Amino acid sequence: MRAVGIKQNRRVRMKRTWNDRLFDFLCNLFLILFVIIVFYPIYFVVVASFSDPSYVNSGKLLLYPQGATLAGYIEVFRDKRILIGYGNTIFYTIFGTLFGVAVIMMAGFGFSRKDVPGSSILMKLFVFTMFFGGGMIPGYMVVRDLGLLNNRLALIILGSVSVYNIIVVRSFLLSNIPEELTDAARIDGCGIGKFFFWIVLPLSKAIIAVMVMYIAVGHWNSYFSAMMYMSDSNKYPLQMFLREILFATSTAAGETDLDPELLKEMQNLVQVIRYSVIVVSTAPIICVYPFLQKYFMKGVMVGSIKG
Repeated sequence: MRAVGIKQNRRVRMKRTWNDRLFDFLCNLFLILFVIIVFYPIYFVVVASFSDPSYVNSGKLLLYPQGATLAGYIEVFRDKRILIGYGNTIFYTIFGTLFGVAVIMMAGFGFSRKDVPGSSILMKLFVFTMFFGGGMIPGYMVVRDLGLLNNRLALIILGSVSVYNIIVVRSFLLSNIPEELTDAARIDGCGIGKFFFWIVLPLSKAIIAVMVMYIAVGHWNSYFSAMMYMSDSNKYPLQMFLREILFATSTAAGETDLDPELLKEMQNLVQVIRYSVIVVSTAPIICVYPFLQKYFMKGVMVGSIKG
């Protein structure tokens, strides 16, 4: 009888009140509205890229493609440089990410160790560079003096390493690699290099996934470094070619000596080309995110819980 009474009390305690249900309903409603607000612009861009330009410019396009057409994509991929740009961007993204992750993980590991002499001073110097930089012109002069102008290494090295990412990795390693593990490895005769590659890296999959995502997205979307340091168009990344295509199309649509009908058609086509350019440039990197999501969500929360 006593056991039955305890179960009944537990059921009473677990019974949800009207206020609890109302709160859950409002939370779910807010989350649904938030997802719609975030997702709809992306959905609209994709739908608009497949729709007739007249519907896009008139504002009649809302939920589904109207006057389905591939005119925007045909215009974008008509330029043979797109394949060159894709190849260059994939090259810069892969090798830039590998270089950046390697340097950041080693730097974060070094700063996380208390037995490294001068690590606190070096960390302060690194943080100083986050607030004060030389600027664009001194940066260009450094790249020029290093002989990296019009060199693929410039786009691989630049933007791959940031002090912020080093700090994130350092915090992760301090929280997840206990000092006792280092002592145990040392007693077993494990050197610092073997400890880093065999123990630290396998235990750091979450933060490595976060760094891969951060660096890869940065390289994929980068175009300013190429505009600054590259003069050979065969080495341009995809973003530079898309920028040139969009600029050339917009300029042609602004010509005043064209036939009025042709001018109106080109102006309408410019809008669809813009949406097509967005899809072409962002779709590949978006497809990569689901494979890293489970690690990304774990690693990005590093340092959020103390104790």
